Amino acid sequence: MSRRVSWLISGLVTIGAGIATIAAAQASAGDPAKGAAVFDDRCSMCHSITDNQQGPHLGGVVGRKAGSVPGVAYTDALKVSGLVWTPDKLDLFLTGPEKMVPGTAMTVTVPDAAERRDLIAYLASTSSSGQ
Repeated sequence: MSRRVSWLISGLVTIGAGIATIAAAQASAGDPAKGAAVFDDRCSMCHSITDNQQGPHLGGVVGRKAGSVPGVAYTDALKVSGLVWTPDKLDLFLTGPEKMVPGTAMTVTVPDAAERRDLIAYLASTSSSGQ
């Protein structure tokens, strides 16, 4: 095999691997539009994106320190948890809040993995100002 063909094959394999990686990341990233519906169904009774309600506003929650929104009566357990809400931590929390943070007031779970991915994608698309 010539050197030129070898380079061409190597380049095509690299491009193919890159496309596969991007596709896998998009598939696991979730759908924010579907996540908005999950939020309305499972979260909106206690949370809003823009305003504190029974629970804190969730706009901009991804990357925020747990228990840090002013004016919210957090449990001591959540305030001292040291958590920062990354997508992975939110995923774990939504499968079992009381298992992850014993003593939390949060009791609602999202048992379906696809719904959690969609919800987290939606939350990640919001800002702390609720936009």
